[in-house]
Amino acid sequence: MKTPALFCALFLCFVAPTVISAKDPTAAMFRGNPSHTGVYDAPGVPKLTGVKWRFHTNGYIISSPAVANGTAYVGSTDGNLYAVDLKSGTQKWKFKTEARVVSSPAVDNGAVYFGSYDGYFYAVDAASGQVKWKFATPGERRFAAKHLHGMLPEGETMPDPFDCYSSSPVVSSGNVYFGSGDGNIYALDAATGKVNWKFQTGDVVHASPAIADGTLFVGSWDSYFYALDVATGKEKWKFKTGEDHEIYNQVGKSGAEIFSLKLTWPMFGSPAIAGDLLYQPSEDGKLHTVDLKTQKPSWEFQTEASQQNLAAFSAPDGKPNYVAAFTENFYENMVIGVNKMYSVGMILSSPAIVEDAIYFGAMDGNLYAIH
Repeated sequence: MKTPALFCALFLCFVAPTVISAKDPTAAMFRGNPSHTGVYDAPGVPKLTGVKWRFHTNGYIISSPAVANGTAYVGSTDGNLYAVDLKSGTQKWKFKTEARVVSSPAVDNGAVYFGSYDGYFYAVDAASGQVKWKFATPGERRFAAKHLHGMLPEGETMPDPFDCYSSSPVVSSGNVYFGSGDGNIYALDAATGKVNWKFQTGDVVHASPAIADGTLFVGSWDSYFYALDVATGKEKWKFKTGEDHEIYNQVGKSGAEIFSLKLTWPMFGSPAIAGDLLYQPSEDGKLHTVDLKTQKPSWEFQTEASQQNLAAFSAPDGKPNYVAAFTENFYENMVIGVNKMYSVGMILSSPAIVEDAIYFGAMDGNLYAIH
């Protein structure tokens, strides 16, 4: 079978980053700030000591943790949003929804914002976990297409099992913004949940909107990248990306390469930077680190499930052994194969870095704090 078009090399580009203030050691939303730079004003972990704590849920953790108020907030496919004490790794509270929570939460002004596959977008009290308000969308769904990734039956519309994320909210200027499987990008009043504006795209929006200089940037499965006025939702411009109308694999865009490091497994999670290190999660269940000065690998951390199961799904050269998981070119077999690969303890969550610790979730159900 043809495997998904995933990035198998790490490409680094220079950006003008916005960083988190060291006086307020938080990582209160996806990739740290409204611009989603993933750059943290923290020492990070130049040398790995070990696991500070791990917190186990009864599902996969695809959500990326938000850290604020001495608490890590993270969702799980067991349908709960968890609040975990940053020092001890013990549960403070959990909030139950009716479906998996793969949205990465955002914390602002005493509230935690996140979406669930039950079709609701929630605001809950950050201290107690009590619901403040919830907003009903027309419903979540995954991207779907015929002959997806070359699977059979060729004429059957199939939801994409690799569409594993949902949009993570960004909070700015009293509003909370997020995308939805109904194709809309929403701007809600953060205090009341009232709709201030919405913008319709042509397909599922599971990308996480980023805000900079009065503009909201977000991509859609309709293959367009949009720039919207953050106050009104009016379109400023849109950029057409590549499309594959045969098997609907994702098509990359390219930029000027500064340097690259070849990793053996694909990467879904976004990198983070703190100090002189870049932290890159990978589907092999490892958190890889790269020294940005020497442009060489530093240390790596491996999840529990990866330690136990990686060898079973690895080829002799260390690359994924897809034949061990995907035994037939049929849609149901692709779904089964994806779940087999999840047993490796993949890290699809993006790391949050606060002071001298790194927080991230994994497909073995654990929220990890390492230092």
